[in-house]
Amino acid sequence: MDSPVEIPFKSFIQLKPEESTAIYLQLVFEFIKAIQTGFLPEGTKLPGTRILCKVLSVNRNTLIKAFQDLESQGWIETLPNKGTFILSQQKQKNKAEFTISKEQNLAEENIGFSFQRSTILESPIESSNLPHQFNDGMPDLRLVQTDVLARLYVSKLKRRKTSTTYEQIALRSHSNFKTHFSNYLNLTRGIRISTSNLLTTSSHEIALYLVTKILISPNDKVVVASPGYYMSNMTLTNTGAQIISIPVNEDGIDTKRLKEICETTKIRVLYLTSNYHYPTTISLSAKKRIEVLELANQYGFVILEDDYDFDFHYDNNPVLPLAAFDSYQKVVYIGSFGRSLPSGFSYGFVAAPAEFIKELEKHQNILEPRIDVLKEQVLTEWITEGEVHRLSKKNKKIYKERRDDFVFLLNEKLKGKIIFKVPPRGLAIWVEWLDHFNLIQFQKECANRGLFLPKTILYQTKNITATRLGFGHLEKEEMEKAVSMLSESLEIILNR
Repeated sequence: MDSPVEIPFKSFIQLKPEESTAIYLQLVFEFIKAIQTGFLPEGTKLPGTRILCKVLSVNRNTLIKAFQDLESQGWIETLPNKGTFILSQQKQKNKAEFTISKEQNLAEENIGFSFQRSTILESPIESSNLPHQFNDGMPDLRLVQTDVLARLYVSKLKRRKTSTTYEQIALRSHSNFKTHFSNYLNLTRGIRISTSNLLTTSSHEIALYLVTKILISPNDKVVVASPGYYMSNMTLTNTGAQIISIPVNEDGIDTKRLKEICETTKIRVLYLTSNYHYPTTISLSAKKRIEVLELANQYGFVILEDDYDFDFHYDNNPVLPLAAFDSYQKVVYIGSFGRSLPSGFSYGFVAAPAEFIKELEKHQNILEPRIDVLKEQVLTEWITEGEVHRLSKKNKKIYKERRDDFVFLLNEKLKGKIIFKVPPRGLAIWVEWLDHFNLIQFQKECANRGLFLPKTILYQTKNITATRLGFGHLEKEEMEKAVSMLSESLEIILNR
């Protein structure tokens, strides 16, 4: 963004005067959310308060008060005779996550009690009823074999009851499931674990939350890639960690920059999507994989490897995770399983040293105290009978065809307007736009044609204008319409 005046603040700073929360606090929350989701990148210069208060239709004193709050929390910095700037993640002061003011207390008195409010965990996710939509790479729920799952589930329910207690059944069932699941991971992902190295959770998000809770303490230094995944960044920031971002090159994260940071700063964790970097879809090169493991051993940090999309690879020899080569025991490997299954049947998991898994289980017993015996029995049967492999093979063929169709359409309708690489895995393509234009305005133009682009897939900084376009949920005809709408909207934006 060339100048602060060009930034469409009103499109993402949305105030609601009718609510009981003070306007200045709404401003604070909205600015923090905009910074976290990338609408206000690090180093962005904000307009003067006189200009901005007119743009946002707020009192100048209210805006000044909000800026003071933002500066005290470390989100912005005001430099004399230069202006107000969004702080880089390296410079943020990481003040307390929660701030309670008189206005908050007054608002809380209206409901009879006070509570802590998180400015970090504000969800940026949007929804829309528009007929055509892109997302960040979700599978197509229409491909789910619900009839087979339902039949298995019902058969388990109808089995004759025994005198065995629920606790005995659950323990035996869970042990059997972990045995088959760990074998499945060893076979498909090349890792070498036993049941003592495995924790299964109800979702990938729960797995990440548990690991960060145990692994990271307030003020620990955590390195992440930039651009990165907004949800994991929110989870990491919520621990009170100090986030340090490093750039992503054509072959993965900048390991030279990582080493420079390690030489001057004690790093606790490196969060890494090594196989399929979110959002750019870049895979970490073999050379850099070795470098990262050696740096972790040399400087003592933990590699938190997030392999969120392993299920969708289209080559015969998929890139194995770092955890498969971790001779130093520095990798905590988290991932998802069954993303092609209905949401209630998908799983998250953690593979790590046994002592670490034991500690995770203590905390999981509070969040997820009961085992879904029937679900685990159904999935165990699917794994042992090879149904998971058959479904995965079938879906990968469909998604590969969709990827190829999507690539053809992008080349046909947006040739000369974009650059991208064809990803060997995943359900999304990282598209960089060659022309400089405002993505928020582009989003609105697409919406006028019936195409929804959520803000979470839009990436714009001083140096890049890009979009992560998910194709997995679209059939060929749907893709054609969606890409045509992209092309039409782009023409209008560029001809203004």
